Order: sequence, then C-alpha cells, then structure tokens
Amino acid sequence: MPELPEVETSRRGIEPHLVGNTVRYVEVRNRRLRWPVSEQIERLSDRPVLSVQRRAKYLLIELPEGWIIIHLGMSGSLRILLEETPEEKHDHVDMVLGDGKILRYTDPRRFGAWLWADDLATCPVLANLGPEPLSDDFDAAYLFAKSRKRNTPVKSWLMDNKIVVGVGNIYANESLFLSRIHPLRPAKDLTEDEVARLVATIKQVLTESIKQGGTTLKDFLQSDGKPGYFAQELFVYGKQGECCANCGQKIEVVKVGQRSTFFCPACQH
Repeated sequence: MPELPEVETSRRGIEPHLVGNTVRYVEVRNRRLRWPVSEQIERLSDRPVLSVQRRAKYLLIELPEGWIIIHLGMSGSLRILLEETPEEKHDHVDMVLGDGKILRYTDPRRFGAWLWADDLATCPVLANLGPEPLSDDFDAAYLFAKSRKRNTPVKSWLMDNKIVVGVGNIYANESLFLSRIHPLRPAKDLTEDEVARLVATIKQVLTESIKQGGTTLKDFLQSDGKPGYFAQELFVYGKQGECCANCGQKIEVVKVGQRSTFFCPACQH
C-alpha cells in the first residue's frame, strides 16, 4: 500500500502539471472503487486547478467550488500522460486537462477512492486525524503525552491515524529499529528520551524516503512511471532471516495487529 512518502511523491509529481491548468472534463470508466466515484467529479467541466495538497494519505485537488479527494488504496497510482495514450484494463479514471495531457488513475484492486468535498472541514474521511508527522505539531511533548496509560504495542499505536497520520507499516518498522525500541513494548512504557528519539527518527525516515521517491515493493510507481528507491535503504522491513546491519543477529518477524512486523531481537528492547 502506498504510504505517506509515496503519496507525497505523487503529489509533487502531479502538482506542476495541474496547478494553473484546467480540468476540461473527467472520464470515469469504472465508478466501483472502494466507494463509488462522486458524481460531482463526473460533472466537472472547464474548471481551473488552484492547488494540489496532501492530508495524511489523501491527495487534495482544489477547484473553485470544492475539492477532489483521492486515495490510492492498496494498488492505485497516478500518471501524467498524453491525452491520446490508449487506456489499459485497470485505468479507471482520466482527468483530461486543458493542455492536452491527462492525469490517469490506475488501480488493479480498486481499493482507492475519488471523492468530492465542498468543504474539507466537514469531510468525513478527513475527520479525527492526528498531526502530520513532518509538522511542528508532532513533537516529543505531544507524543509522550499521548503515550501515557496506553497499553497498546508501540508498533500498532504509531500506525493509529488518530495519534499521527501517515506512519504506515514500512516506516513504523524502520523507525522503531533505528530508535532501538522493540515493536511489542507497550506505548506507556516508553521514556521521554525514547519518545524524543522516536519522533526525530520518524521525521528523518519519512524525509529521506520522500527524497528517494518512496518505497517500491510491489505496486507503487511515481507519477512519471519510475519506481521509488527507498527500498534500497531499508534495514528490517521484509528482511526476515537476514543479518542485522548493526549486530549481525537474524531479523525476526511477528504479527502485530495482523501486520508483519520486522525487528532485531538484539538491537531493539
């Protein structure tokens, strides 16, 4: 599933092509995504794009009268193509632009979404979200206060969007390893120093992944069709049975909240 760095990479890839351009119309070949494509999107005609933003893992395309909200789901991707590019089997939505290009949405599993919101403040899918991990609102004091009395394993706790958005499975694994924190430890047991180290590491890992264009494991591609390269930088994710880069101990894997969780039993405690 595309995580925050992959979504941010997609945002940066499509923004120069959309902002200042015009949405001539939107062609929807298959409305049956995770939720049906909003009818307001299908009715758009000759509308200027004002901005392309991101909140959590949602892409937000601002038009004068409202917002297109895109979620990439498990396997979705966006590409900028020429209008005459033939569609393929899983190309479900084309946003046709005024300059002869299209923003094409491809999603083999159809778990993504194209939704409409008149006002982001009242949009249900954006309600009750925690702070952005790269913002000043996400700091050690905030996270330490949230961790008190929380008996949840720290790995699952970090992936709760009400605590902080966008720290998905890959980056939670990597951040906990680099912070030397065992993923099964209860959040309430973390010290102030450990929380401060964890916050700094999350910001570092996400920033570096964005610089590398995200992590391509199976489905993710950038908007230009190129893969992300952060997979080459991973320390533990997907490395069960391999030697830890720090100590040589074998990387282990357990299920936490139904998600594969990779860690070094010697380095993380």
